[in-house]
Amino acid sequence: MSVLPQLTGEEIERYARHIVLRDVGGVGQRKLKAAKVFVVGAGGLGAPLLLYLAAAGVGELHVVDDDVVSVSNLQRQVLFGEADLGRPKVEAAADALRRLNPHVRVVGHQARLTAANIRALIEGCDIVADGSDNFDTRYMVSDACFYAKKPLVTAAVGQFDGSLTTLRPFETGPDGTPNPTYRCLFPDKPPPGALPTCAEAGVLGALTGMVGSLMALEVVREIVGFGESMVGRLALFDLATMRFETLSYGWDEDNPLNGRAARDG
Repeated sequence: MSVLPQLTGEEIERYARHIVLRDVGGVGQRKLKAAKVFVVGAGGLGAPLLLYLAAAGVGELHVVDDDVVSVSNLQRQVLFGEADLGRPKVEAAADALRRLNPHVRVVGHQARLTAANIRALIEGCDIVADGSDNFDTRYMVSDACFYAKKPLVTAAVGQFDGSLTTLRPFETGPDGTPNPTYRCLFPDKPPPGALPTCAEAGVLGALTGMVGSLMALEVVREIVGFGESMVGRLALFDLATMRFETLSYGWDEDNPLNGRAARDG
């Protein structure tokens, strides 16, 4: 994003509330226009995330999802309506995002994300946002982003709770210590069946909207550069008690990605 695109007159009017923000401004909006963001999943988190990234003027959105729209999705996946039932989510999402903002290029990948295709899919993007609903995918995405040196915003939700963090483990902090990886935060996957799925336990629709919107905020923060990064910090949300807190976490020297063994080897 070294050479930033200019904004058209219509874009200046559209993004006026961003442009007058001191910490965004015209340069920040041009950074958004130049950015390419890869979004994992067009579900409960991906739907509000994609809507707000498109509304913010991110120039190119890539979204991967292999599912089709079902009626049970409509309780929380606000990209879709009844007319989309049975359609591939990536197609329905692309249509909705183009209606919202024709200045944004949307690239849909109707496929299951795997270790075999993820590196190629994220290669041309500047930042990745993971709204997947299982630990296998989260570990796979975080590992791929580490090796590809892509910033990652990752979030998860339960029935009434959620979490969010940003990862840049291919960089070091001010003191020279490596930034933490996802495996520093969660060293081991839960055993299969230890945590109920959304279909089994349920999830509050508005919760996914809130956490997905915060993911969009963090993606915009990473692109524009304002405030305090969520690298090394984990935001926790409990909507049953309306409790919000942020915890700090650090580099684990035993983690397999950038731990001492990996760095020395």
